[in-house]
Amino acid sequence: MITVFAALAPVFALIVLGHVLSRRDFPAPGFWPMAERLTYYVLFPALLVDRLSRLDAPGGELWRMTVALVLAVLAVFALLLMIRRRAAPDGAAFTSVVQGAIRPNTYVGLSAAAALLGPSGLSLSAVALMTLIPLVNLLCVASLGRWGQRIGGPAKVSVLLELAKNPLILSCVAGFALNQSGLALPQIAAETLRVLGNASLPLGLLAVGAGLSPRSVVRSLRPTAVSSAVKLLVLPLLTALLCSLFGVEGEAMAVAVIFTAVPVSVSSFILARQMGGDHVLMAGIITAQTAAAALTMPLILILLATLFPGLP
Repeated sequence: MITVFAALAPVFALIVLGHVLSRRDFPAPGFWPMAERLTYYVLFPALLVDRLSRLDAPGGELWRMTVALVLAVLAVFALLLMIRRRAAPDGAAFTSVVQGAIRPNTYVGLSAAAALLGPSGLSLSAVALMTLIPLVNLLCVASLGRWGQRIGGPAKVSVLLELAKNPLILSCVAGFALNQSGLALPQIAAETLRVLGNASLPLGLLAVGAGLSPRSVVRSLRPTAVSSAVKLLVLPLLTALLCSLFGVEGEAMAVAVIFTAVPVSVSSFILARQMGGDHVLMAGIITAQTAAAALTMPLILILLATLFPGLP
């Protein structure tokens, strides 16, 4: 439990710092929107290309873990579609509920997996990332293209066009293509991507904090509660059940559960603002889940370790 708290503490601290800096208009009033765009279009794509290009291809039990993760996310997405009108007051808010329910915070996931499982946890995390990042981005961008609100009115841009030009999806495709081709980037290019990627998470967290409203959680309590309950409880428990059914055990199950039990990703706020989602609600969901996950993650892992003795 202490390890999970240690993984979450810097995330929440940076969000708070970003909010404090923004309230004081530091470093300048127009800085934070530009920081969001830099993170969304440059830094986070660099992180994805860097990590995906260096993954080891999964095999055996890892393929079954991949199937379990895909089915769990698709099942939750289908559930949200069925309760769409009850879960959120409008389309833009629903897109934030969707993101909050399925998008994982890779920083928390990698930190927790490494702390709990060591180097093997990081290797398994790579498989989880390669599975979840493209799938979740496809579903989230499709939702934003269908229900998102642009400045001046509803979005009319084709969902397929949004998917084709989305920098997160393009970076996943590029990283996976490099991984499968067996080609290695020149050392200078690889190191440049690594440095840019390392900057994405702290700046993204600060940008989230800059967009927070202290009242955002209470003002949109129902969609925040629905999204958080699905993300922090339903999705990890469903993932564990599917892993058990497919014969995924031990560390592989633990990593699958960790990456579905973590709070929503920082990039969801940036994606919501860039594509017409309810970014204020998204900020509230991020804040609520980041705080709640400090309790729900250890409880979920303790519960599953009791039900499945082979779980680390």
